[in-house]
Amino acid sequence: MEEVGLKRLTGDALDRYFGTLLDRFQVWAPVCIPAGGRYQGQDAVQYKPVSNWRDIVWDRRSDYSSREAILPITQTLYTFTGDDYREVKPKQAKDLLILARSCDIHAIRHLDEIFLQNGGYEDSFYRRVRDKIHFALMECTHEFDGCFCASLGTNDTDDYAMRLAFDDEGIFFEAKDPSLDCAYATPSDRVFANPTENELKVEFPEFRSIEEVNELKSHPMWDEYNSRCISCGACTIACSTCTCFETRDIVYSLNHHVGERRRTASSCMVAGFDAVAGSKGIRLEAKDRYRYKIMHKIYAHDARFHTGPMCVGCNRCSAHCPQLISYPATINKVSQALREIREQEVGYGE
Repeated sequence: MEEVGLKRLTGDALDRYFGTLLDRFQVWAPVCIPAGGRYQGQDAVQYKPVSNWRDIVWDRRSDYSSREAILPITQTLYTFTGDDYREVKPKQAKDLLILARSCDIHAIRHLDEIFLQNGGYEDSFYRRVRDKIHFALMECTHEFDGCFCASLGTNDTDDYAMRLAFDDEGIFFEAKDPSLDCAYATPSDRVFANPTENELKVEFPEFRSIEEVNELKSHPMWDEYNSRCISCGACTIACSTCTCFETRDIVYSLNHHVGERRRTASSCMVAGFDAVAGSKGIRLEAKDRYRYKIMHKIYAHDARFHTGPMCVGCNRCSAHCPQLISYPATINKVSQALREIREQEVGYGE
C-alpha cells in the first residue's frame, strides 16, 4: 500500500466542491440501478452520469465497466438522405471526468490501441470523446470477489487527474491536476490504498512461436466448451476491453431514402457474427468461438501491439456467465495445455 496523505471533504464543503466539478465536467461514476440485475429484484451497478456524489457506489465492483462512457452500446454516426450524409455532432460539450478503478483505466489503454493505433488509422468518433476524458482513480480498499488484477499489474496506475477514497461521510482525495484541488479541504492521515496481491492468481501463457499457437488451437481442452458455452455474448458485453461492433443503416419508415448509420456493440461469441458473403460462417461451433475469444485476449492482441494480454483482471466476464464458465480457470488450462505440447515436443526429439 502506497503511503500518501489525502485531503478530506465532507458535508456542505463536499457538496460545493462537487458542484464545481459539475460546472466543468460531466461526471461518470458507478451508480445503483434498482432491479436492473440478472435476476428479479436484483440491483445492478452501472456507469452513468451523476449529479450528486451520494449516488456513487464505491464499496462494490460495478457490474459493467466505464467503457460505456466512451463507447456507447449504440451510437449514431451519420444521418443520410437520398443524396447527402452528415456526421452526427457530439451532444456532450463538457469534458468527462470518469471515476474508475485502476483496472478499468488500464482497460482504456487497450481501447486506445484498437481505435487509435490499429493499422495507422484513427477512429474519429472515438478520438473526439477520448480527448475529453479525465480519470479520477477510485481506491480499492480490498480485492473484490474473483479479481486477479495483480497477476497482470493492473492493480495500480498513475494515469489519473485525481484519486479518491470514500467512506459513509464523504471523500478523501489527492489532486494531481492542480485545477482540481480544493482550498477548503482539510488535511488527514488517510492514505490511498490498492491491493498488492489477490487470492486468485492466474498464470498467463507466453507463446514462443506461431507453431505453438496453431497446435494449441487443436488441443482437446476446448471440447468441453461445446457443451458448456451457449454463445450468449454476456461475457463480452461485461468485458472492459472488448471492442467488437456492427454498423447498420436504419431507414425511416415514411421515407426509405432517409435514415442513419449506427454503430452497435456486438460479440465474437454470438453465432453469425463472423458470417461472410453468402452468410457462410467461419467459427461454427461454440468451442471455436470461445477459443477465438480467449486466444485474442492472451495472444493475438499482444502479437499486434506488444503490450501484454488484452485483459485487466476484473473477472466481470465470469461473473456474468450463465453457465458459470471461469475465464481465469480457462487461462490456467491453456497454460497447462501449452506445457503438455512442449513436453510432447521434447519426447519426439528424444
